[in-house]
Formats: sequence, C-alpha cells, structure tokens
Amino acid sequence: MKTTITLDRMRFYARHGVMEQERVTGNLFEVSVCVDYPFEEAMNDDELSGTLDYGEVYEIVRREMMIPSKLLEHVAGRIKSALENRFPEIAGGSVVVAKLRPPIPGATASASVRIEW
Repeated sequence: MKTTITLDRMRFYARHGVMEQERVTGNLFEVSVCVDYPFEEAMNDDELSGTLDYGEVYEIVRREMMIPSKLLEHVAGRIKSALENRFPEIAGGSVVVAKLRPPIPGATASASVRIEW
C-alpha cells in the first residue's frame, strides 16, 4: 500500500530572487509538499506516533523559506533535503515552490519549480 501526506499551498512572505531588489522587498510564495510516508500504524491505532507530524513539516518548510536564495530551485532542494534528514522514512515525494506575482513583464499569476523523487 502507498500512503501519502500532503500539505498544500502553504503561504510565506520571503526574500528569494535573482534581482537584488527581490531579496530586499520580498514577495509572497506558496509551497506544496507531498511525501510518501508509511502511516499504516496510525491508520490502525489513531496515534500521532505512527505518522508524520504536519506541524513539524510546516516548521521545516517555514525555516527553509526564511533563508534568502536567488533561485527557487535552490529553495526546493533545501526543503527536500531538510525533510529527508528529519524523516528518513520518506520513500519519495514532491516539493513545489511558487513565487506569486513574479517580476516578469506581462501578466502571470506565478512562476514555480517542482522536484519529484
């Protein structure tokens, strides 16, 4: 059986961007995390100890989002690494980091990167 946990569209104000001004003024970002995690134990006994704590996942993502980076690719890679370091039972997953209202001429709602493993 494959069991997956998703935290979708977490919002953060952060200072990521290639242009210096982006790292000064910041922007709004959305992050979605989906991890394959063995939570069969929690399905049976209804105890947090048998699964992954969503609040802890959120805190890991929040911490990584607060570290300014030039590239969204770098941010997504750090989030993936931090999650795998904390939860070695993760068997795979995805991380999506989206910059809302990126400084691109013309209208676009967001620019994003996705890592799947």
